[in-house]
Amino acid sequence: MHDDSLSPNPQGELMLRIVPMMADASANGDISGGWLVTQMDTAAGLMATRIARGRVTTMAIGEMSFVRPVRVGSIVCCYALLKQTGRSSLRVSIEVWCRMPEESQRRKVTEAEFTYVAIDEQRRIRPLPNGTQMA
Repeated sequence: MHDDSLSPNPQGELMLRIVPMMADASANGDISGGWLVTQMDTAAGLMATRIARGRVTTMAIGEMSFVRPVRVGSIVCCYALLKQTGRSSLRVSIEVWCRMPEESQRRKVTEAEFTYVAIDEQRRIRPLPNGTQMA
């Protein structure tokens, strides 16, 4: 996890912006980690699908820790950055930043790397299109 002072701005492309509601909260009133991981997987999957030019499936999620809670009504933003591609797989880094609507300063909540593999319509692994592999 990067400290906010080392990485004061999000890295990558904004892929998802969402406002969590009460139904997304835990019994303690904060947004649940599971809800946040779902948003991260959605954001990373959007980038992976675009790069793979078709279906992908999540293969792995790297280590993550939450540095601050997310409150109901906050603006949650997921930023994606392509880290690596292989023959049929790709790795996407996701950073989550949030702020309350009345605040101007956003704060980093968490980050993780998501690994996807490209699949065809029969759900079999397929190669990434030509030109999508990183050098």
